Amino acid sequence: MTADAVYADPSALLKLYRMEVESRAFAQWRFRNPEPMPLTLHGELEIVNAIELFLHRKALTTAEARAATQSFEEDLAGGRYRREDPGWRAVMRRSKGLTLAHTAGIGTRTLDVLHVASALELGLRHFLTFDERQSALAVRAGLKLVTIPVR
Repeated sequence: MTADAVYADPSALLKLYRMEVESRAFAQWRFRNPEPMPLTLHGELEIVNAIELFLHRKALTTAEARAATQSFEEDLAGGRYRREDPGWRAVMRRSKGLTLAHTAGIGTRTLDVLHVASALELGLRHFLTFDERQSALAVRAGLKLVTIPVR
C-alpha cells in the first residue's frame, strides 16, 4: 500500500450502496479512481451495520438492503477494497491522543476519531469524508482531504 492511497470514511463509502445527495459525485470520482481502497475491519462492520440500520428505520426496503449488502460484498470479493489491519492497540492509543487534543474543540465522535487514527496508523496521507467535524480532525491530524464537489 502506498501513502497516496485514500482512506475513505465508511459513511462516505456507504454512498456507493445507498442513494444519498453525494452518491452520484462520489460514484463518478470512484470510477475515475478505481484502485483498491484500504478498508479496516471496523470500517467493513460500519458499512454493513449502517445498511441494516437503514432497514430498521425503514429508509431501505428489505430488497434494497439485501442488494446493497450484496453489492458491497461483491466489491470486497472483486478487489475494490483492500482489507487492512492498522494495529488496534496503536489505533486506540492514537485515538486517545486525538481525542484529548481535539474532541472538545471540534466535537468529533468516537468512530470518526478511530477512522482518522486508522488512516494515520496505516501511513496514509489522504482522507475522504463528507463529515465536517471529521474533516476538521483529519486536517488537524495532518491528513490531506480529498474533496469531491457535489452538484
